[in-house]
Amino acid sequence: MSLYPLQGRTAIVTGGSSGIGLACVELLLEAGASVAFCGRDAERLQRAENDLRQRFPQGRLLAQVCDVLDGEAVNAFASASQAALGAASVLINNAGQGRVSTFADTTDSAWTEELNLKFFSVINPVRAFKPQLQNQADAAIVCVNSLLASQPEPHMVATSAARAGIKNLVRSMATEFAPQGIRVNGILIGLVESGQWRRRFEAREERDLDWAQWTARLAQQKHIPLGRLGLPLEAARAILFLASPLSAYTTGSHIDVSGGLSRHA
Repeated sequence: MSLYPLQGRTAIVTGGSSGIGLACVELLLEAGASVAFCGRDAERLQRAENDLRQRFPQGRLLAQVCDVLDGEAVNAFASASQAALGAASVLINNAGQGRVSTFADTTDSAWTEELNLKFFSVINPVRAFKPQLQNQADAAIVCVNSLLASQPEPHMVATSAARAGIKNLVRSMATEFAPQGIRVNGILIGLVESGQWRRRFEAREERDLDWAQWTARLAQQKHIPLGRLGLPLEAARAILFLASPLSAYTTGSHIDVSGGLSRHA
């Protein structure tokens, strides 16, 4: 039996076709939940679905192409998931990657795009699924956020500002939704292995370094005490804890998953 008591529940994962999102889908299926997940890339989504159905032949699963910035598309995803799997009791908002830019070179359109992405990738799913969540016992929303929310970087100024806003939004929603029985929490990730880091690795100048050597050096340069990048699975485990009744008395909080990179208590 899984450690996490999610049997019979329906969970939703946005951005679930790769990385942390896909790791969440896998853990949720292992925990006995029915899972609906979405992504923008139809081909990648199909590959993920095919692999999951092979690995979890008894699992109840729905995969649907959906851009979380399109409110109507998210509403359609919410309706489809409820029809196929029942009302959701867990919503995991897994936002996209960061933008590298300083204050001096971030244009107005870049600011608008980044703030819109970070906020509405949370706002639209919460709006769409909240009617389902508020009718479920121990409903939970978990938002995947970045350590940048508390520890901004000057070369990621727009993303840092947006991430700080999402951290505040989590706290605001937690307070507002608590009387309706919905807990809202988040995680703050540091450097986690992803397609984005793999692309940077492929473009590296030091061709003599393999992935392990390159990431170890990166961790050293970034002063990560644990000396390595995190794994999507490690972030997903923290998310699953917050999504499950094991954290039934936790709301408005964030778990730091940064390998010790955080300089804040």
